[in-house]
Amino acid sequence: MLGTRRTLSTLILGLFVALGIDAGTAVAGGSKDFQPSVMSEKYRSECSSCHLAYPPALLPLASWRRVLGSLDKHYGVDASLEPAEVLEISKWLEPLAGTYKKVREEPQDDRITKAAWFVREHRKIEAEVWLRSSVKSAANCAACHTTAEQGNYNDDFVRIPK
Repeated sequence: MLGTRRTLSTLILGLFVALGIDAGTAVAGGSKDFQPSVMSEKYRSECSSCHLAYPPALLPLASWRRVLGSLDKHYGVDASLEPAEVLEISKWLEPLAGTYKKVREEPQDDRITKAAWFVREHRKIEAEVWLRSSVKSAANCAACHTTAEQGNYNDDFVRIPK
């Protein structure tokens, strides 16, 4: 069954690409407020069951397509969804993917934390901070960005926990 779900997810994503879904409605460059005005409930419920439902503008379209096309091996866990769920999330997420200058580059392993912009923005954070029990990893945005849940990453709302 899982193989069938994976194959169907890949086919659906391929069809979506063939339809020429455009990423032109993404957030403009320079903003630190990335959350779209309307959040997909399916995206929020599925993604935030394990981690922050990251704003779509933090990754380019090609990265989101690979992430959605490989949910069976989603960074070490099986996060498989039914093909219809993948399509629903894709329809919402893909037009909001990052297109502005600093997000166009596809990061290593499609990880937000490996993106050049992320590394640059966090270059002054000591390595031990990421290992604190209150932070756990660089992927835990909400540990320091107190308004991350709302898509606001403005430095005014950063509080690095002890």
